[in-house]
Amino acid sequence: MTLWFKERDVPYSIIGGIAVAFLVTPRSTQDIDSIVWLDLDHAEDFLNSGARFGFVPRINDALDFVKRSRVLLLRHEPSGLDIDISLAATPFEWELIEHTRKTSLGEFDIQLPTPEDIIVMKAIAAREIDYQDIRRILDVHKDLDHKRIKYWVKQFADVLEMPELFDNLAELLKSGI
Repeated sequence: MTLWFKERDVPYSIIGGIAVAFLVTPRSTQDIDSIVWLDLDHAEDFLNSGARFGFVPRINDALDFVKRSRVLLLRHEPSGLDIDISLAATPFEWELIEHTRKTSLGEFDIQLPTPEDIIVMKAIAAREIDYQDIRRILDVHKDLDHKRIKYWVKQFADVLEMPELFDNLAELLKSGI
């Protein structure tokens, strides 16, 4: 996947469970999640270029779906892995991609978000597994920028009209886990 992104010169970051595994400790996950900075007008060309690397749509209406949701649902045919590629759209997502850190993985490098940015994404998703991931990150990374985390979660909580997102995060940060 990273070779594909690099060839297409698409800024990206690996996110989700894989990123947590690299930032903290390994955990199981069902797919690989990433976020890219790609204009919707280029989605079809980008999608078509993925076939050379073994990436194919896993739904029939992949282009319609990406236009509605800004997510490409793919499968890496050689490995059978499901791949979710989110097309970034917000200032936070652009910052996340700008702040990525290159991490070596054997013969190749991958781009990972900062622990703070993963916490923001996990706080917004707000599932039990996400709260577990936040706790694990807080346990390992003690010197986090709480101000940045709170700022972005508050922005999303306000826009989504879900104040509980911020309240739940504040409780986790306060507990110091």
